[in-house]
Amino acid sequence: MTTEPFHADGDRTDPGRPRAGSLLDLLSIAAVVLDTKGRIVFWSPQAEDLFGYSAQEALGEMAGRLLVRPEHLQTILGLFVEVMETGRSWSGAFPVLHRDGSTRLMEFRNMRLLDEVGDVYALGIAADHGVMQRVETDLALCQRLIDQSPIGLALMDPDLRYLLVNQALERIDGIPAAEHIGRHLRETALPFPDMDTVESALHQVLATGDPLLDQYAVGRTPADPDTDHAWSLSFYRLEDPGGRVLGAATSVVDVTERHRAAIEADRARRRLALIADASARVGTTLEVEQTARELAEVATPDLADVVAVDVLDSALACRRTGRPGGGPELFRALALKASHPTVALRAADPPGDLAAYDGDRLVTLCVHSGRPVLVRQVAPQDLRRIARDPEAAALLASAGVHSYLAVPLIARGEVLGALDLKRTHNPHPFDQDDVVLATELAGRAAVAMDNARWYQSVRNTALTLQRSLLPEHPPYHPGLELAYRYQPAQATSEVGGDWYDVIPLDDDKTALVVGDVMGNGIDAAATMGRLRTATCAYADLDLAPGTVLQHLDKITCDLEHYIVTCVYAVYDPHSRRCHLANAGHMPPALARPGREPALLDLPTGAPLGVGGVPFTTTTVDLFPGDVLILYTDGLVETRHHAIDDRLDSLLALLDKPERPLEETCDLLLHGLRHPDDHDDVALLAVRTG
Repeated sequence: MTTEPFHADGDRTDPGRPRAGSLLDLLSIAAVVLDTKGRIVFWSPQAEDLFGYSAQEALGEMAGRLLVRPEHLQTILGLFVEVMETGRSWSGAFPVLHRDGSTRLMEFRNMRLLDEVGDVYALGIAADHGVMQRVETDLALCQRLIDQSPIGLALMDPDLRYLLVNQALERIDGIPAAEHIGRHLRETALPFPDMDTVESALHQVLATGDPLLDQYAVGRTPADPDTDHAWSLSFYRLEDPGGRVLGAATSVVDVTERHRAAIEADRARRRLALIADASARVGTTLEVEQTARELAEVATPDLADVVAVDVLDSALACRRTGRPGGGPELFRALALKASHPTVALRAADPPGDLAAYDGDRLVTLCVHSGRPVLVRQVAPQDLRRIARDPEAAALLASAGVHSYLAVPLIARGEVLGALDLKRTHNPHPFDQDDVVLATELAGRAAVAMDNARWYQSVRNTALTLQRSLLPEHPPYHPGLELAYRYQPAQATSEVGGDWYDVIPLDDDKTALVVGDVMGNGIDAAATMGRLRTATCAYADLDLAPGTVLQHLDKITCDLEHYIVTCVYAVYDPHSRRCHLANAGHMPPALARPGREPALLDLPTGAPLGVGGVPFTTTTVDLFPGDVLILYTDGLVETRHHAIDDRLDSLLALLDKPERPLEETCDLLLHGLRHPDDHDDVALLAVRTG
């Protein structure tokens, strides 16, 4: 096998061509070989330069007489004998006689040699002591400068493998020097965010020799993986005196403080811009819901990735004064906004829904204390106090919620609700500056919402009073034929709480209502009257049936703990659609010409008065001649029959939809009612034209 010589940089070189500028040339190391008698048998060209004697003058001469002053001869002979007899090498400084007659101090290393036939020789390697000292001093100085420099320094070969790393770079990247040496730049997992760019820059410097200075980089190190750091990087090419490329040097200066100051200045500018934006965009109308939506839009995404605005239901209804107490609270979700598609939206209460939160929930704690609640780093146990239930907590975890902030909405000393903020995409946790900014935004929005809720309350009251003064049943309802009955309980003289109503609405729409206040007596009747009046008022607001039931549910919660069932429907003769919502009531029946009568499949919902339960609106298409029957449970419930059997009997009596409605009402009452019934009945029959 033939071994080809290589330079240190890995390039092949001609073994017969000398390389100028190497360290050996700088030291001018001489080699001299002596036989056992001390005669010179080999004399290198460097020996001629170092001692002044040519090879012709030195070969064959006794080295002691040629190179050593008489007073030093015995010492050098003793050292020569020791090396030749014992084989131990010797090194040190020794004065040598130069050809010009001067004495010069040389640095020696002497050792014994054996050739292939067993002959013994002495090899002496020498260099000028002064040159050696300068080189050693320079190397020591460079080493100390590298080791003690506050700037991170690294030397790499042309393949970008580490040759040297100082302590400052160890502190910067948190990787010990030993783990750098011999490894490629990419293998050390340095914190540079774009390693391809760094490598490309270093290759450019190696190719051109032009340094690249003050290249900016931001990243995180193994020593501090949770905090961003910034560095100024500079790259230089290293060459020997002969111009051979030895590799590259990298300097790394930590400029994190300057970077953070710049970020903070930018954040301050953005906060001011956000406040200015909020001043222009939040509170543009006297509508609480619109103001809540505007607040959520302003806060997304500059302040949070997911934003919700929840208002205390009692505050929205203008029933609360002062600060909330310490128990559970009923919130109404008014706005929900995300900066990106996320499952976190499914974990939040949809706008318009009511949600009851216990006192240990963070949003409840926020409104109770009237102070912000900040969770910088959200843990699994925190999610259980943020979300409404375990399923929602799992959704928040899946969405990557890592930081949470709730800020109270306070206006004129009253807590109205809370601004709920979550971060998922934004990697930075909420801090005190965010708390200050969120509090400022919430305060501005709360004043606008307070103005809006009082305006809406006064307006709603005025509309309700106005409607209550109008005739109950206008003589004509577009697109409808109506018949209705009320029959008190036959087994008791007490009045009940069943009622029905037909309410004309705008655009020729008609609201149809049948309800039942559980219980008998004057109190039940009084409650029925209140709810009937309230229903008329809310119907006039053109709300969806589910929303009307939600309002009635709030009212019922305050009426001596009564439980009420109700079906509320709105019929539009132009679209021929009927929108219905059910609050724990019996399902309406639909009789259609040419088809079997059937019960409408509506979500039953919870009775009014349970509190905090959403109601669903269902849409049904009605055709000319269809008959819709709304009734209370007194029509079909008895103590002796199964309810399914009674409902089947009801449907059997609706076998002829073309029968006059008045006859249909009488037929139902006579066919289903018994003299011993203890419940009253409200019945409403409607045929579409």
